[in-house]
Amino acid sequence: MPRGEGGGPEGPFDAEEFAEPEGHLRRRPDLADPDSFAGVDELGGQGEAEEDGTEPDLDAPDAAYTVGGGARGGIGGIGQLGDNLALGPVPDLVPDESAELHELDDEGSTEEPGDENGPQARRELMAVEAELNQRWPETRIEPSLARIQALVSLLGEPQHGYPVLHVAGTNGKGSVTRMIDSLLTRMGLRVGRYTSPHLQLVTERIALDGQPVSAARYAGLFEDIAPYVAMVDGASEDGVPMSKFEVLTGMAFAAFSDAPVEAAVVEAGMGGAWDATNVADGQVAVITPIGLDHAEYLGPTAVDAAGEKAGIIKPGAVAVLAEQDTDVLNVLLERAVEVDAAVARAGSEFGVLEREVAVGGQLLKLQGLGGVYDEIFLPLHGAHQAANAALALAAVEAFFGAGKDKQLVLEAVREGFAEVTNPGRLERVRAAPAVLVDAAHNPMGARALATTVVDEFAFRRLVAVVGVMTDKDARGILEALEPVVSDVVVTRNSSARSMPVEELVELASAVFGEERVLADQDLGTAIETAIGLVEQSDDPEEPLSGGGVLVTGSVVTAGEARTLFGKEPA
Repeated sequence: MPRGEGGGPEGPFDAEEFAEPEGHLRRRPDLADPDSFAGVDELGGQGEAEEDGTEPDLDAPDAAYTVGGGARGGIGGIGQLGDNLALGPVPDLVPDESAELHELDDEGSTEEPGDENGPQARRELMAVEAELNQRWPETRIEPSLARIQALVSLLGEPQHGYPVLHVAGTNGKGSVTRMIDSLLTRMGLRVGRYTSPHLQLVTERIALDGQPVSAARYAGLFEDIAPYVAMVDGASEDGVPMSKFEVLTGMAFAAFSDAPVEAAVVEAGMGGAWDATNVADGQVAVITPIGLDHAEYLGPTAVDAAGEKAGIIKPGAVAVLAEQDTDVLNVLLERAVEVDAAVARAGSEFGVLEREVAVGGQLLKLQGLGGVYDEIFLPLHGAHQAANAALALAAVEAFFGAGKDKQLVLEAVREGFAEVTNPGRLERVRAAPAVLVDAAHNPMGARALATTVVDEFAFRRLVAVVGVMTDKDARGILEALEPVVSDVVVTRNSSARSMPVEELVELASAVFGEERVLADQDLGTAIETAIGLVEQSDDPEEPLSGGGVLVTGSVVTAGEARTLFGKEPA
């Protein structure tokens, strides 16, 4: 149906045409009361009994649905994704079959019947993403649990159908989440994993049995919960629809319930107390190191951020805490006392006893809650990853009730850690010259990255390729990298939030000096430039081997670099 000016299907919107009869009050569902949705159809409309007393037809499209463009106006018509000032017009959600699929490209392969990641499934995934991308992104938040709580209530509280290990913090959340997943899986449990953001493909965020859900499953999950999402949108008194992250969180909880899983490892998106994931009650709450990030939402200090992140510690849970600054630790401990949660602290109840750099990673000896675990090979680099491993081990011990007289099976722990995969975290994507990709996106992460490069690599020359988001501390990231790299090539990724190259050049020149800064608008070309730099030498006596390129500054930058080097989403 063609859409006219002003949002109507064929012309300007006429409010009187769809006005309620005089004296009639339409009841709005209450987000806090699931029972108030009774009699509400999947488009958010409320039926009224016919004059003869028969039940209303809840499948009939209501006026808002018609005005919003019908089936082309989003799931809930104008009440959700139709023409409105907040979200803008809805594009055609069905991609041209001849259109290039970018990272979803099928590379000319023939689709197999029932292939859940085949071309047709990927087109369905693209259509769902086009729908979801019209919602508020993770960088725009209306702090509240009302919307996500209303959704999970309508879905039957799926997040309460399995035990949850909840992970929050500033840096290391994704790594710890993946380690916990690997350990629990090796110990025989079926595990669901929810992480954010993704590196290459959104399906990475929801994983079952250690693998991202298929494109078809992702699209199916959205289709299953879409009617309920529309109902929540329609009941929003402040006019704020569910954000993309809130919808994805509902999809993850539903996926884990459907599987069903025996444990879910859930990474908080931002903050903790009002993060959408906090509708789950984790029996184990894991807090990674806390620093400054997202100051506009979490506050100007690490202590402020700690107050928000402490919100995932629930009554009766076990709080497993990474080493923190004293003021930050006190905030977390106060929350634990307030809700009567048990506490295990890195450096006190558990920690790293020994660490030795090894080929492809490191060899660890860890003090756990239940004893010492030695000869642990971790296929990740850096002292920070060793600390993450100790944190993950203690979380799994707490989950199984390990303690002074009860230890996990050592061989299972060894195998679980040895099987950890963590794409985009000092990941080597090319051998000669070495190209490493890391998703460090704040100064705290960049400092850990720089320390690891110095401690575990011996590059003759290392050139950084840096692309940063506008809302991040780009100067802080550059200052952390400056002592360990010879030159920097600044660039941008494909995100609209990517910092303009001209602005990044100015910051980099102030940190490195103009003679050490190059720039390119295209990430691929920037990487080629960096490779060229490490392969050249003014000294004919100097060997050309031993050069390296480090691509970093943003999760998006790291993900796009993985795609450029042919790495599959994981």
